[in-house]
Amino acid sequence: MIYYKTSAEVELIRESSLLVSKTLAHVASVIKPGMTTIQIDELAETFIRDHGAVPSFKNYKGFPFTCCISVNDAVVHGFPNDRPLRDGDIVSVDVGAYKNGFHGDSAYTFALGTITDEVSQLLEVTKTSLYLGIEKAVAGNRVGDISFAIQEYAEKKFKYGVVRELVGHGLGRHLHEEPQVPNYGKRGSGAKLKDGLVIAIEPMINMGVKEVWYEEDGWTVKTKDGLPAAHFEHTICVRRGKADILSNFEDIEAAEKANPNLFTKN
Repeated sequence: MIYYKTSAEVELIRESSLLVSKTLAHVASVIKPGMTTIQIDELAETFIRDHGAVPSFKNYKGFPFTCCISVNDAVVHGFPNDRPLRDGDIVSVDVGAYKNGFHGDSAYTFALGTITDEVSQLLEVTKTSLYLGIEKAVAGNRVGDISFAIQEYAEKKFKYGVVRELVGHGLGRHLHEEPQVPNYGKRGSGAKLKDGLVIAIEPMINMGVKEVWYEEDGWTVKTKDGLPAAHFEHTICVRRGKADILSNFEDIEAAEKANPNLFTKN
């Protein structure tokens, strides 16, 4: 069943989503080579709890951490660990917050230090594909219109691998609600988008092949060919004419630019 949100419920989801954005901005301000992903996870959990919320992911279906932190060839759902991050790593941080009965969800991929032009392009294309998908998230369209826009740009134009096994999703009182929002598909297919539908759109794009495999932890998804992957995610509300983006990258991008340990494209 698809649950449509009232305006009041959308505002509560916005509050949770903006807290997630602030959490990611906090991560952007401190992340650096030598830091471990478990340290990032602990910082994020403290930040969320200090702002009166609960981490959405922690203990969700047995996931033991606040953040999914996926480095280089890890696509999503990476377990935080004690391995120090290194110059040249790309780090996807995916996090959720639950407050006032509603979840917020967002993800951002950071690049530490010096990266190649090829990796820089992967990040730029993945982020752009997210916004191209959001452009199609308007009342009267269908889920497949979002999916097609992402796939057309990332896969057909740039020949990247668009992951099939993992999708975006509805969001609200539950972390995962209907409908599923794939990053590939046909225009005009899938559930019809109606005003008040809140979804998380999250392109997961591989530099090489689209195929993935799971590590022994049962969660971490990695690219089959070992090439890097990128992941960006916004929580949005479908509206007439233009989607309402409930999360926010502006503070993240500002913190990213201010952090000398992070790569940002001029």
